[in-house]
Amino acid sequence: MEIQVNGGSAKDKVEFGKNLFEKEVPVKSIFAENEMIDVMGVTKGHGYKGVTSRWHVTKLPRKTHRGLRKVGCIGSWHPARVGWSVPRAGQKGYFHRTEVNKKVYRIADGCKKADGSFEHKNATTEFDLTEKSITPMGGFPHYGTVLQDFLMIKGCCVGTKKRVVTLRKTLLAQTSRTALEEIKLKFIDTSSKFGHGRFQTADEKSKFMGVMKKSITQAAAAGAK
Repeated sequence: MEIQVNGGSAKDKVEFGKNLFEKEVPVKSIFAENEMIDVMGVTKGHGYKGVTSRWHVTKLPRKTHRGLRKVGCIGSWHPARVGWSVPRAGQKGYFHRTEVNKKVYRIADGCKKADGSFEHKNATTEFDLTEKSITPMGGFPHYGTVLQDFLMIKGCCVGTKKRVVTLRKTLLAQTSRTALEEIKLKFIDTSSKFGHGRFQTADEKSKFMGVMKKSITQAAAAGAK
């Protein structure tokens, strides 16, 4: 990946880049909360698809001869070629795309500290003082646990889970009310994303459910060791 370095003379740029060799660059040193950024990545792939799935053309009536998930007419006799605007079957998804104007809602440190200890406080807000981490109960589906620094954006993000995305500064002068608005998060939902999601933390669940057979078994196994 190439990242452009701006400002100063060519010598200053080289020196700045050389000083960053073999060092971690934290995300908070690049982006800031309430900033508008762009997200670049590869979309979710769906393989070879027909016109109904790929271009959402209307299905033909049920009694149609030789199939109904088709384009009824792909063009006139002349010009004697198929136009570029006529829907055809082919590859759907797995395209490189850039989504602009994603607002940064939160930038926070990871749960895992430099000394190896864990501090589950990076999902706490001014209005919700419950000590909890950004990882929901049971982990993020098809991802797992977030232990490192993270950046939260508004809306969707291109691609599947664990796919690499590129974040960049916005190229536009942001003047809209939405872009200039300061966001103050009141609550971050950390309930399970697998089931119905009744509980925000493991402590809350244990207080409600009481002593469970699983915890007794685990305590007995720990005592046996």
